[in-house]
Amino acid sequence: MPSKYKGYEFYEKILKKPRYIVAPMVDQSELPWRILSRRHGAELCYSPMYHASVFLREPTYRKAALATCEEDRPLIIQFCANDPETLVNAALLAEPHCDAIDLNLGCPQGIARRGHYGAFLQDEWELISKIVQLAAEKLSVPITCKIRVFEDVQKTVDYAKMLEKAGCQLLTVHGRTREQKKELSGLASWDHIKAVKESISIPVFANGNILYFNDVQRCLDYTGVDGVMTAEGNLRNPALFSGKEPTAWQMGEEYLDLVDKYPCALSAVRAHLFRLWHHGLCIHTDIRERLSKAGSLSEMRTINNDLKHLAQMDANKTAESLLGTGKRHYWICQPHIRSNEPKSVKKDEKIENKEGVSKKEMKRMLKKQRKLEQQQQKQSTQRSFKWDRCEKCIVNPKGRKCNYMLCRACCREKTFTEHLNCRSHRFKCDQKEENAIKKSNNEDKSNIEIEIGSESRTEDCSEHVK
Repeated sequence: MPSKYKGYEFYEKILKKPRYIVAPMVDQSELPWRILSRRHGAELCYSPMYHASVFLREPTYRKAALATCEEDRPLIIQFCANDPETLVNAALLAEPHCDAIDLNLGCPQGIARRGHYGAFLQDEWELISKIVQLAAEKLSVPITCKIRVFEDVQKTVDYAKMLEKAGCQLLTVHGRTREQKKELSGLASWDHIKAVKESISIPVFANGNILYFNDVQRCLDYTGVDGVMTAEGNLRNPALFSGKEPTAWQMGEEYLDLVDKYPCALSAVRAHLFRLWHHGLCIHTDIRERLSKAGSLSEMRTINNDLKHLAQMDANKTAESLLGTGKRHYWICQPHIRSNEPKSVKKDEKIENKEGVSKKEMKRMLKKQRKLEQQQQKQSTQRSFKWDRCEKCIVNPKGRKCNYMLCRACCREKTFTEHLNCRSHRFKCDQKEENAIKKSNNEDKSNIEIEIGSESRTEDCSEHVK
């Protein structure tokens, strides 16, 4: 690159005007998946989000993060950071392997809250400005940003303008707030994205509400953005940008072949197969269990083939069953529609839902309640054994499996006097009698030997005296 391109010059000459973009996804947008997505319509891919300080500190982590090839371009590597120098030092190591560095300002997860990065920096505009300014000054590739919106449209627009002024050359806007995640995700606001696009002069990508290929063009038309980014839609159907809906086993086979060529973490492979086959695994739950325990790539390939065989059998039985219903067969790559309704709580797991308590905290409370109930049950069981006393002495606890409901001392007395056996206390009267008889016989025999020996010694002594 003769000079660092900026804005639309960077978008056109380096990125080649991409409209279909695969989002940065932690442990999911790794090299094999990026190549699969590119082969099926994606024009630009982001790496997974990497922690800048860990990237600097761990060579193994850094090596895995920089895995790429000629087919994997253009590529933007994304970092999370809360310190300007840390981000720049990490980016200097990564810039020879990519076309731009992206700063993650949109991660809403709890780990981002604890680490103080992602969307939990969006209220610290001065710090963000310093990070972007230093990166724009020191790096030989452009710095880009990915953000979430504020509830207030004007505040979101001001936020975007601040990033542009600091040196951001391309902005991705996820149309959800920091609080909209998981069951509370809801719909992304394209109005916020449209307002940002109309207010700044750098390229803008839209992120949110992309489940089918038709959604892509609707988003482009409504917001006027330069490109559309998707995460969940791509994970469920890596061929989304091609407008096709292939079978899950086709995408699974192609992906596993790429993993053979470009090895990656087995956990990432398992997660991709779970998402590709989500609807099928809800039916074939036994195979779902197998996939969760699969420990090698060959096992996962076998599982994909088994699901393929079952799906083909089901396809022959129900070839025309869903025509006209708008529904798709489970073996077709398709989105998973999240329900915004809270999950039902089991009867034995009911607990008062206090206002302001997060879902994670509710889970902890339920877990603590179940643990307390288990301890109480265990204590009551121990207490029942503790107070089951011997029927004779009424002081000592009885043997749990004693034939006579007695303690050890009383059982010994009973079995000895009445010539009985107790398996629990291992008292065998018959064995005692045999041992006693043997002992008496041995004593008699020894006495006879002693008498004979004494007589012989007496005879010897009398002869000596003579």
